[in-house]
Amino acid sequence: MSKVISREIHLAARPRAMPAPTDFTMAEIELPPLSDQQVLVRNLFMSVDPYMRSRMNAGRSYVPQFEIGQPLEGAAVGEVVASQAKGFKPGDIVTSSYGWREYVIASPKNLTRVAGGIQPLSLYLGLLGMTGMTAWAGLQLADLKAGDVIYISGAAGAVGNVVGQLAKLRGCRVVGSAGSPEKIAFLKEECGFDDAFNYKTGPILPQLNAIAPGGIDVYFDNVGGETLEAALTALRVHGRIVACGGISGYNVKRPQPGPTNLFYIITKRLTMKGLLVFDWIDQQAVFEQEVGGAYRSGLLKNKETVVEGIENAVGAFIGLFEGTNIGKMVVKLN
Repeated sequence: MSKVISREIHLAARPRAMPAPTDFTMAEIELPPLSDQQVLVRNLFMSVDPYMRSRMNAGRSYVPQFEIGQPLEGAAVGEVVASQAKGFKPGDIVTSSYGWREYVIASPKNLTRVAGGIQPLSLYLGLLGMTGMTAWAGLQLADLKAGDVIYISGAAGAVGNVVGQLAKLRGCRVVGSAGSPEKIAFLKEECGFDDAFNYKTGPILPQLNAIAPGGIDVYFDNVGGETLEAALTALRVHGRIVACGGISGYNVKRPQPGPTNLFYIITKRLTMKGLLVFDWIDQQAVFEQEVGGAYRSGLLKNKETVVEGIENAVGAFIGLFEGTNIGKMVVKLN
């Protein structure tokens, strides 16, 4: 095997608020020759996701923290270049958690081979990957029923738009919020949302009341903060909240005060459940059958914002918090 040079992104400093380019650094490394039971993978696409921000903080979290001076990690899909491991051969398409680098030498246990018949391959990071599974699992958690009114914040993001599309397939009325006219048009014209509003144009609660005057049954929370407070007011008795994310607070220097109306959880007998997709891995086959089948049948639309080159990966990640993406943000590496 000829010499392989790989570029990778390291954490240079722990961000104090919004991440900055100076919090990261690019490194070039020469990979060693393959040993027995090792596989060389050339990454084709890598994912950037808001949850990665929490891994950049000091202290403990629900996932291992990134270490300063070490490469970042995240979902990636790539092609096997060389293999010394049984069951993998050059040309195989695999997914791994070794994003943020162009090449990786991995053990077979840390690679998942995919059929590779669906294009673009970045789908295995989004709609057919952990993003899509997060949306699907959240609706299972919400005990969604036909006729329910569901409100989704961050609805034009990677998870939110899939939640809305799946909810429509289940016979729900779907409303959402996003941060630009372009995103609102995407939700209504491409994703089939019944209505949506731009949270940047005015207070959230009046806009939510206008598009869901009878209240909502389910709130799928990707944002937290003021949006959660508005949803608590709009929820009907026995409403359900799925807490998937809280991007409004990921980059604050100090924790923000919580909603002032949490008492509604008692008076309306609301249910609020936290969602981590890792809890649902044992149901991956069920997810793949339902969501994969719906995509192949043309019932689900896929939307991506694609940034090219590992040298632009940090900018793509920061862009998540600036609202530059519609749908799944991915970086094309090779």
